[in-house]
Amino acid sequence: MGTANPVQWDEAAILGMLQASKREAAAGRARESDQLLARLAHEAPNHPAVLNELGVRMLHRGQAAEAQKLFARAVAAAPAEPALWANLAGSLKSLARREEALEALEKALTLQPRHLSSLLQKASHYEDAGDIRVAARIYRNALACILPETQLPETIAKAVAHARTIVARDLDSLTAEFDSPLREVQQRHGQSDRRVRMCLDILLGRRTAYPSQPTWMYFPELPVIEFFDRAMFPWLDAFEAAADTIRAELLDVLATDGDGLTPYVHFAASDPLDQWRELNHNRRWSAYYLWNYGEPYPAHLARCPATARLLEQAPCVRIDTRAPNAFFSILDAKTRIPAHTGMTNSRLTVHLPLVVPPGCGFRVGGETREWIPGKAWAFDDTIEHEAWNDSDVPRAILIFDVWNPFLTPAEQEMVKVATEIYSRHYGDTPEPAR
Repeated sequence: MGTANPVQWDEAAILGMLQASKREAAAGRARESDQLLARLAHEAPNHPAVLNELGVRMLHRGQAAEAQKLFARAVAAAPAEPALWANLAGSLKSLARREEALEALEKALTLQPRHLSSLLQKASHYEDAGDIRVAARIYRNALACILPETQLPETIAKAVAHARTIVARDLDSLTAEFDSPLREVQQRHGQSDRRVRMCLDILLGRRTAYPSQPTWMYFPELPVIEFFDRAMFPWLDAFEAAADTIRAELLDVLATDGDGLTPYVHFAASDPLDQWRELNHNRRWSAYYLWNYGEPYPAHLARCPATARLLEQAPCVRIDTRAPNAFFSILDAKTRIPAHTGMTNSRLTVHLPLVVPPGCGFRVGGETREWIPGKAWAFDDTIEHEAWNDSDVPRAILIFDVWNPFLTPAEQEMVKVATEIYSRHYGDTPEPAR
């Protein structure tokens, strides 16, 4: 009697048993795992995934020559799979066949230029050869392929951690090379190198370049500046000199008119809440308005006369139904304002810190600062920014809007007129996003 024909396994059955073998191995049942893999090797001896898994296990057991032969068969069966070429390269490296290993990696990267394992291996080859600078550049390319939320296998995670170390050392070395020549140029011209340093940090991947991304009106050709030079706003001297008085008015408000505080975020339930869901209609971030979308709050202004007088003297934006905006911003303990952008780069936002416990911070774009009570700053809120209060007590600051100083008086007036026409046409009042 003839032998029955062997069962023809389809792709799903092969991959299913392969996953079962891997699960057994992950659970510490090596014998059961090997039995499943051996069965697969018998039933589907030329399947690239089976050959690859056999090669991986051989390589882990120190049998690099056997692993290399299996990976070679796998890439012959599936030459368009970059992971197979990367594994072949790993086995060739173990056999000290460096040039062949690099050729295999180039084939993997030709198929998929951002293949993480291949990039890490390629960088490692140059590192082993002592060419740290080339290795560091390739490691940087590898790190750029990793999304923030990516969960990496342990072996890859170790290689990535090593890559970060090499990249950091290389950048420290390069930064040291910049220092003396740049300092010489700075001294010769008598000019700060702050913007140049920011430029180099972006070039070297230490800082992200954040664009202006207004949620409503974008005014073209304005400089994209995170925190503006304090010297551009000499009128802030008066606010800083009166900081103690303004703080006293705020504390009196908190003691006697707590009902005047309202949630700063107040979207309708039908609006797309996105990152605002937790703070929507929540007094963990609240405002005591002096002006809101161009409407004064007479009772609140009367409680804060010194603050009101200073605001009248500031170059606040004045647009019907839109501006000025001025309020005390109260951020509760253990509360974070998520990253967001504001409405228009035609104006800037001013902060005068009043009550700032330890553990508070503020980021605009790539720069993070701590509020210092009584020290004001102006920033472009159309650049992504966020704030946090990790302390056990509330934080309080005065916030108001002023014109972007790079707008001419004529441009300011034209923006005002256009905005008022737009608002009348649509009858809208934008929601807060500051």
